[in-house]
Amino acid sequence: MPVFEYTARNPTTGQIQRGQVELPSREEVGPFLRKNRMILVSVREAPKAAGLSLGGGGIKTRDIVIFTRQFATMINAGLPLVQSLTILSQQTENKALKEVTRQVVYDVEAGNTLADALSKHPKAFSGLYVNMVAAGEAGGILDTILMRLATFLEKNDALIRRVKGAMIYPGVIFSVAIIAVTILLVFVIPTFQEMFAAVNMELPLPTRIVIGMSSGLISYWWMILLTIGAVVFALRRYYVTPDGRKRIDGLLLSAPVLGDVLRKAAVSRFTRTLGTLVSSGVSILDGLEITAKTAGNRVVHDAVMESRASIAGGETIAAPLERSKVFPPMVISMIAVGEQTGGLDEMLSKIADFYDDEVDVAVASLLSLMEPVMIVVLGVIVGGMIVAMYLPIFDMMNAIQ
Repeated sequence: MPVFEYTARNPTTGQIQRGQVELPSREEVGPFLRKNRMILVSVREAPKAAGLSLGGGGIKTRDIVIFTRQFATMINAGLPLVQSLTILSQQTENKALKEVTRQVVYDVEAGNTLADALSKHPKAFSGLYVNMVAAGEAGGILDTILMRLATFLEKNDALIRRVKGAMIYPGVIFSVAIIAVTILLVFVIPTFQEMFAAVNMELPLPTRIVIGMSSGLISYWWMILLTIGAVVFALRRYYVTPDGRKRIDGLLLSAPVLGDVLRKAAVSRFTRTLGTLVSSGVSILDGLEITAKTAGNRVVHDAVMESRASIAGGETIAAPLERSKVFPPMVISMIAVGEQTGGLDEMLSKIADFYDDEVDVAVASLLSLMEPVMIVVLGVIVGGMIVAMYLPIFDMMNAIQ
């Protein structure tokens, strides 16, 4: 997403503040600043070189979790806000986070709220983080909110790692298959081709196909690479468009086996994010907007934004979610019950806990299914090529006998 440089005024103190924020478009800068109790004065797109630098490998979720837990402990123990942040800036090992924390200390000392100071560093602290901190400051429960944030970040990171972990094994097998086939086609098959050419015999169809593939790869490898690169580039450009992202994300959700994992992960992330925000005092409308932006899937994003519009019109959350066909009936029913009883945050947390376990089961099922399938596919491809090259040899042996 593009980074925008803004100048804003604090309506309470009249102080002028400057900073950067990462948002999808220029039009969203004004609403973002209003939510953080600032009035936009001017905005422009930041030069690419002027974006926030997160050197030293960037700021990982684990770094933010440790930072947040330590921050909560110090606030709970009664340490002043600036002193707590100063201590964190001194003991944080991550250089990028250390620099960000120093800037936050400077902004807080200058009279900004903690939420305002954090909002200037969107690559380190997400909109969800900033809004929850703002709610904690307003309610005087900052330490409690920070502990909730740390727990949420840990569970969300664990969920992402489980889904990514499920993709590693198929990716490795697929890579090995490509390397093995390339070696056979480039180095092994030409040797057989020369031998068959010397004998001058008619080759079976499978053998001719494999030799044709070998000749094509050796002669036109550059064209194959260019074609693959062009396809990848075109897909990435298409995925950036709203329609393209919605179509591709929809296809991923409807894919066999993998779609089930992604769907359950999306449900878990949505319910845990929204439940954490609502229980922390963030309004349901702001909570749904933040949840939509962190959904990671365009289909889920659109469904959540429809729910937000439904709530703003005086209706329920559940109806638009049901129309999206993404959320299972059980989730819709539990959300509807939570709305009716006033215990939506508690109900969302229960759903998230349930679907965390469901993701584990779905990932295990995916891996147990992918292992034999990938082995069989690899065996058929490599074995088929080898058999195709030995068929003429068998024919020659039969002719000799």
